[in-house]
Amino acid sequence: MKRIITLVVQNRSGVLNRVTGLMQKRQFNIESISVGRTEQEGISKMTFVVDVEDHRKLEQLTKQLNKQIDVIKVTDLSDKAVVARELALIKVVSNAQVRGEIQSIIEPFRAIVIDMSRDSLSIQVTGKPEKIEALIELLRPYGIKDIARTGLTAFARGQQPQVAELTHYSLLK
Repeated sequence: MKRIITLVVQNRSGVLNRVTGLMQKRQFNIESISVGRTEQEGISKMTFVVDVEDHRKLEQLTKQLNKQIDVIKVTDLSDKAVVARELALIKVVSNAQVRGEIQSIIEPFRAIVIDMSRDSLSIQVTGKPEKIEALIELLRPYGIKDIARTGLTAFARGQQPQVAELTHYSLLK
């Protein structure tokens, strides 16, 4: 079962390596990683999609991640209402004859053409991974030259940080 785990961490060298190393030791398959700075200076957020069947193994991993020095908070978003998106750039073989066809395929996905050359189109699409996979499958017959994906990024829907969390962030400055 795919699980979405987020970590709020101090933005320091080696944090990602330590976190992924811990996941490797526990034999978790990381399907995607997304990391970026937050609104708080010196704080980053990591979003992992991991494949795990055993709930106890996931609970053990969460506890071990919480023990890491640079980890501020670990959250399993899998069973919560979330806002989750991924970005993909897709380069498709294209000539003047098929450009209109490709445009009509990408339009319902709210994808856009971001670059065009004589023999290819570069397309940008954001959304849930299933949406991106569906678009890729529709574009596959035209010939895909390249794909770059960011990995999933997510947070819980409609929740605000609690006062204790904000105080904790302030103490890190």
